[in-house]
Amino acid sequence: MFGPIGMPELVLIFLVALLVFGPKKLPELGRSLGRGLAEFKRASEDLKRTIEDEIEQGKQHVSAVQDEVSSVRQQAGELRNTIASSAAGSAAGSVASAAPAAETPQDTATPPPGPIRPA
Repeated sequence: MFGPIGMPELVLIFLVALLVFGPKKLPELGRSLGRGLAEFKRASEDLKRTIEDEIEQGKQHVSAVQDEVSSVRQQAGELRNTIASSAAGSAAGSVASAAPAAETPQDTATPPPGPIRPA
């Protein structure tokens, strides 16, 4: 019922309290103790509720930041594709207009082939 304290220990505690405080003061002490325990319970519930609210707000902030990071990554990918396509278009236009009859030099963006290895 009260953890490691059994009924004999409770009776002993009650008798000692009765002897120390007397029969007139004991009910008043019991009420005060009950009020104190109720106030402690209310305070601990309030603290628990506050902590849970803060955790929930933290989760919402993390979710918002993750969404923002995802959006920025998507925009960066779109920008990279736009730059790559415009660079490829301008490079192809300048090579075609520079020397149509001459051989075009090898594209510097692609690495030269590696050594041929026998199979």
